[in-house]
Amino acid sequence: MSEQITTARFTNGVGKKEKKETEVLAKARRRTLSTAYKMRILAEADECTRHGQLGALLRREGLYSSSLRDWRRKRDEGAFGALAPKKRGPKVVADPALVFELAKQKKRIGQLEKKLKRAEMIIDVQKKVSALLGVSLDAMDETGEENG
Repeated sequence: MSEQITTARFTNGVGKKEKKETEVLAKARRRTLSTAYKMRILAEADECTRHGQLGALLRREGLYSSSLRDWRRKRDEGAFGALAPKKRGPKVVADPALVFELAKQKKRIGQLEKKLKRAEMIIDVQKKVSALLGVSLDAMDETGEENG
């Protein structure tokens, strides 16, 4: 997968060669940085007070100052979720048949909720009427006659 590249350079001009081996990956891979990592780096960057400390931090972490600027802006806007790595690639599109079925079911739920409210209102009215007439609904059997 990876290739080894050997580079030679003269160290002191006398003719000694120093071999330095570096590993080069066949395919470069984009880094994804977690929100916790970004917040930790922002906290460290905010603590940098002396000249050169911030630059040393950026070199040590392999970051650019523009990344730090963008992270600070997003943090100050309160968009912590925006600091999370974004999923790359095409967005998933819902199946039109499922979307239609969902809309149909939501409409049916709305109709049933209206029907339930209407039934609850009727029951409330029946309770009030029975209270006015002095008839206990518990004392009545299934035939509608009072138990006695």
